[in-house]
Amino acid sequence: MKKQHVLVLMGGKSTEREVSLRSGKAVSAALRQAGFSVTELDPALGSLSEIEKAAPDCVFIALHGIGGEDGAIQGLLEWLNLPYTGPGIAASALCMDKIMTKKVLALSGVPTPEFAMIDPAKPSAEKELSAAASRLGLPLVLKSCRQGSSIGTVIVREEKELLPALRSLLPFGDPVLAEAFCSGTELTVPIMGNESLTVLPIIEIPSEGEYYDYHSKYTPGQSHHVIPARISPELNEGVRTLAERAYLATGCRGYARVDVMLDEAENPYVIEINTAPGMTETSLFPDAAEKAGMDFPALVSKLVALAMEENPSP
Repeated sequence: MKKQHVLVLMGGKSTEREVSLRSGKAVSAALRQAGFSVTELDPALGSLSEIEKAAPDCVFIALHGIGGEDGAIQGLLEWLNLPYTGPGIAASALCMDKIMTKKVLALSGVPTPEFAMIDPAKPSAEKELSAAASRLGLPLVLKSCRQGSSIGTVIVREEKELLPALRSLLPFGDPVLAEAFCSGTELTVPIMGNESLTVLPIIEIPSEGEYYDYHSKYTPGQSHHVIPARISPELNEGVRTLAERAYLATGCRGYARVDVMLDEAENPYVIEINTAPGMTETSLFPDAAEKAGMDFPALVSKLVALAMEENPSP
């Protein structure tokens, strides 16, 4: 019987390139262990025409950030009629944009922290930021709306820090999301599935730093994955349901990770949705799957199977 051939896309040109390379290498090794034939491609070093030449049965998208999880590569793969892991074009583009994601969540009745949009390049940006801080209060979270892995995220605790924080996000060239700060527990909910969903154990993420930033995410020992999260059974069920609602409201399929924050009263709020979650040795999704009895080779095999299901949701 011929082995299924999976092409793993990794690297790319985004600010998350190094993490993507680590994810891709880990995925490739696990796929080979599971019995797949594997080819690797870094689009930043090779031509995208190599995707069609490779003639894979499925493409595993281990690209993070712009160009990888924003609908761009998904559109190319649709054109080539190749199955691929993770959500489709529309859901990928939507979830990559933190501001649009929050608008859809709010319209769908999914609780998300109050927010405002600011264009740091506009002359009115300083006035808009001051108004947002007055309405949302301090601390205030500022996020470049199309970055991932907590790159381009700043927590502002004092009024004098507002303008320098906004200016620090100018190089990203994106609108800025100003979001009310939730001071409670940080959780994340890994979900797999197209029509039928599997919610993996909820993870609590205590961090050694101020928050779960890039350094905390990818430096061993700087964050901890508490599985299952130390929350009541009732809250656990509520967070699971909320994450499913967010997954469906944004049109996700395949797999995604829904990030949730609790406020001081333990009310859950969806922060964002990751449509190409990290697959490194310190990543959350594989940890949750292992806790559910699914080792890494079994997990990546399942994600490939979901990608290749006949007529998945658009």
